[in-house]
Amino acid sequence: MCLAIPMEILKIEGKTAEVQVGGVRQTIRLDVISEDPAVGDYVIVHAGFALSRLDKEEALATLKLFQEGLNIELT
Repeated sequence: MCLAIPMEILKIEGKTAEVQVGGVRQTIRLDVISEDPAVGDYVIVHAGFALSRLDKEEALATLKLFQEGLNIELT
């Protein structure tokens, strides 16, 4: 099973971005996303790549489902 997670963009440098969720930070690639994300945007991340951009409400709703289903803290 594959899991893609909404993460907030903290910093963008060229085709990479620093993102975070639940206090965990990660550097990801922006090569395959068709939208131009900005700092503060939420993106769906899978295998180190941003796949698509989400609005904040949708991202937070998705994270809430992860929290409820997995009983973990992500926000």
